[in-house]
Amino acid sequence: MAKLYDLQGKRIFVAGHRGMVGAAITRHLNQRGMEALTVDRTELDLLDQAGVKKWISENRPDVMIVAAAKVGGILANDTRPAEFIYENLVIETNLIDAAYRAGVERVVFLGSSCIYPKFAAQPMSEDALLTGPLEPTNEWYAIAKIAGVKLAQAYRQQYGCRYISAMPTNLYGIGDNFNLQGAHVIPSLMRKAHEAKLSGQAAMEVWGTGTVRREFLFVDDLADAVIFLAENYDEPGPINVGVGEDLTIRDLAELVCSAVGFTGTLEFDASKPDGTPQKLLDVKKISSLGWKAKTALDIGLAATYEWYLANQGELRL
Repeated sequence: MAKLYDLQGKRIFVAGHRGMVGAAITRHLNQRGMEALTVDRTELDLLDQAGVKKWISENRPDVMIVAAAKVGGILANDTRPAEFIYENLVIETNLIDAAYRAGVERVVFLGSSCIYPKFAAQPMSEDALLTGPLEPTNEWYAIAKIAGVKLAQAYRQQYGCRYISAMPTNLYGIGDNFNLQGAHVIPSLMRKAHEAKLSGQAAMEVWGTGTVRREFLFVDDLADAVIFLAENYDEPGPINVGVGEDLTIRDLAELVCSAVGFTGTLEFDASKPDGTPQKLLDVKKISSLGWKAKTALDIGLAATYEWYLANQGELRL
């Protein structure tokens, strides 16, 4: 299939390159001999509109990948809603508008599967967007991400910008956040299992009932998908990026414990929130373009735990 846009020879700005997603995208671009532009927070605050506009104007990237975001698990979303909606709205607005004003040719905005309604039909297709109420524990983040999708569409509609939006499912992998106050489910479970193993605990606590179902994508697969979409997708609507399979949180916890080597029992705290009953993406759209996730969950978990062990001194704990 002929590419719609060739990234080779282009200057590609990865916003949020220090996060798990941005780091993976930067890593993959470099591996393919592509020029990834990055800037540290000490040099550019993405919440500073004038600063963002000035940096983009001076550095003139051809392509922008918006991987910068304030992210976190259920606890972080539920306890800091104002931060999650405000910071994400400001970051995406500053970046997308600055891209337009500087003549950036392509923007890939990264959203999230949480943009879809809490009780959307499963698997969730792109058409499910805005068809029902959101999951209350992360609606602030979801609303900000929905606004980003619509922002990209609006600039495309009014100005003819070739901006696209990709909606990843739940992510995990190298460079994840293992801080239990803000981490997502896999790094939380992995850290708990690791510490339970070291201390010789007989049991490990898991939030919720363990019955809800989730889909998980290795972050390096997402990086591959983002590059693929930047070159092969050019439509106004969002496109899902997932594996097309899910599992219960109980099954996930057992897989994590197996990867870590924790052999104790699991104790589920049903007083803690479960979140959305099921989150499985319909990936027919991206599959029809020729992309498919490559990393099996057990392989990805093993690679993540290996990285966790090797980077204890640099982890966000």
